[in-house]
Amino acid sequence: MGIDQFVRFVKSVVAIDERDLQLVQSKCRQKVVPKGKLLLKCGQVANQYYFIIAGGLRFYDASGEQENTTWVCLKDEFFTEISSLHPQKPTRFNIEAIEETELIVIDKKDMDFLYAHLSSWEEFGRKIWEATTARMVDQLLNFQTLTAEERYLQFLKNSELVQKIPVKQLAAILGITPNALSRIRKNIR
Repeated sequence: MGIDQFVRFVKSVVAIDERDLQLVQSKCRQKVVPKGKLLLKCGQVANQYYFIIAGGLRFYDASGEQENTTWVCLKDEFFTEISSLHPQKPTRFNIEAIEETELIVIDKKDMDFLYAHLSSWEEFGRKIWEATTARMVDQLLNFQTLTAEERYLQFLKNSELVQKIPVKQLAAILGITPNALSRIRKNIR
């Protein structure tokens, strides 16, 4: 089931023939991360790419006095901890399951092999990282140009995200306190 979902996702991003797709599938494995468990811990070096079949993960920095959620990935997203994986440096983040999360996993060495041997897979990677970069730029601009209420309304567009993240974590993503988020929610009802 999960691999079929991943195949549909890949085909939605790039044209790829069946033989190449079979090679990609041969490098995939499935993994389940229980709610509250870490997929990657601060100080570890990232060595894998992930596709979320079901569930969700949050990236958070716990180096200060409080956890600071900086990024969230949900169903049908393909990602890695890029700031750790490519330079092969220890990550600054913990990546935690928001709920039980099913993943497709591809090891870095296998991803590198696929990039080297399949032009369609290289195109897939380029399109994924372009989309991820655009999302990060949007998030950065939103912080600089939108009010907290406007940022919250942007998040409401992804209702699944709002429903799955506890208030404290959602407030951290928006860069506000949980009390401020409660006030915003009360004002827009």
